[in-house]
Amino acid sequence: MAAENPMKSLQEEATCPVCLEYFTEPVTLECGHNFCQACISQCWEGSATATSCPQCRETVQQGNLRPNRQLANILELVKQLSLQAAKGAGGDGVCERHQEALKLFCEEDQTPICVICRESRAHRAHTVVPIEEAAQEYKKQTQTERQKIVSEFQQLQQFLEEQERLLLAQLEKLDEEIDIRTTLSRCEKGKFQQPEEISPELEEPVSGFSKKTTVLMEILGKFKDTLPSQLERKRGELFGPHRQANVTLDPDTAHPKLVLSEDRKSVRWGDTRQQLPNNPERFDSDLCVLGCEGFTSGRHCWEVEVGGGRFWAVGVARESVGRKGQISRSPEGGIWAVGWWVGQFHALTSPATPLPLSRAPSRIWVCLDCDRGQVTFIDAGDEAPIFTFPPGSVPGEKIQPWLWVGVGSRLSLCP
Repeated sequence: MAAENPMKSLQEEATCPVCLEYFTEPVTLECGHNFCQACISQCWEGSATATSCPQCRETVQQGNLRPNRQLANILELVKQLSLQAAKGAGGDGVCERHQEALKLFCEEDQTPICVICRESRAHRAHTVVPIEEAAQEYKKQTQTERQKIVSEFQQLQQFLEEQERLLLAQLEKLDEEIDIRTTLSRCEKGKFQQPEEISPELEEPVSGFSKKTTVLMEILGKFKDTLPSQLERKRGELFGPHRQANVTLDPDTAHPKLVLSEDRKSVRWGDTRQQLPNNPERFDSDLCVLGCEGFTSGRHCWEVEVGGGRFWAVGVARESVGRKGQISRSPEGGIWAVGWWVGQFHALTSPATPLPLSRAPSRIWVCLDCDRGQVTFIDAGDEAPIFTFPPGSVPGEKIQPWLWVGVGSRLSLCP
C-alpha cells in the first residue's frame, strides 16, 4: 500500500534514530542501519571494540563503520524537496536546519520551530503551541499595552485642559474685578479720567496670579523635560544603561575577501580574494570580521550602519569562536546576532527565527550586558526593540563585536 504522505516517509528515512534530526555525516553499520557519525560515537563512548547497534542490538565492530555518501547526497535532495513543499504550502518561514515550515512555537526557548525540531532532544520536553496561537497571544499583549498608553495620555490631556479652563477663568474674573474697581473710582470723582494705579487691594490677587502662572510655566517646562527622560528610564528598565563603546575592526580576523577602511570603522565585500597570511585569528571560510575590543564585564553598546547586499548580520561572538572552515552562526557556534538574508530579517538562533519587520533597519544598536549574559538589538531609527537573547545566553568569557558581510554589503561602525 502506498504511503499516505510520501514526503513525510522520505523525511523519516533521512532522520537519525538517535538524535531524531536529519543525518549529519551519515555512517552505515554492519547490520545495515545508519546513524550520524557523532551520534553513534557518543553511543559507543567508553565501550570496547565489539559493540551493538542502538536500533537492532546486533553486535558490530566499531572499526567497520563506513561513510554512507549516497545517503548524504539523498539527504540534500530531501532538504530541497522539503523546502519546496513548505513554500508551496504558503509557509512564511522555513527551518534552516530541516528545511521544514516553521509551524510551531517553543514557549521555553521563545522561538519558532518545525515538526522535526519538536521531536528533537532540544525541544522534546518543552511546551509547544501552534505558531498562529502564539502570534495571537503576542498581539493581545501588544494591544493591551497600546490601550494603556492611549488611556494614560487621554487622562493627562483631560487634566491639562481642566487646569487651562480653571486658570483662564480665574484670570478673566480678576480682569473684571480690576475694570469694575477702576470704573467706580473714576465715577466717584464725577468725571472720567486716566486710570489710576492698581489699588493695594488688587495688587495681591494680581501678584498671586502671576506667581501661579510662573509656577505653571515651571511645571510644564519640567514636564517637557521629564517626559522623554521618564520614557527613556522605562526603556532603560528593559535594556539597562550601557556605556557607548568605541569599536574598531580587527584586520587580523577579517576574511581575505573583506576590505576594511583605513580607520577600521567600516568593512565591505571585495570582488577578489586578497593575499593575506592565514593566521590563526583569521576567518578563512565565512565572510566575518571581529572587533578589536573585547568585553568581560559591564554594559556596552555600539551602533552599526548597514546597507546593500543580499545578506549581512551584526552581533557579538565569544573570543573562542571557530575561525577555520564552515562555522555555525548561532549561539551554539558562539555567535549571537541578527541579520538580513533571503529577503527577510532574522535572529540567528538555531534554527533561525524570522522577525516580523516590514523593512531592514538602516542602523542597529548592539547592546551587550556581560554581567547578565544578555544581548539586545535596537532599531536606532525609531528606538524600537528588534530582538533580545535572554539573560544567561552569553557565557562568561571575553565577548567581541562580530560582523558578517555578504556580496555587495557594506557595514560601518558609527562614531
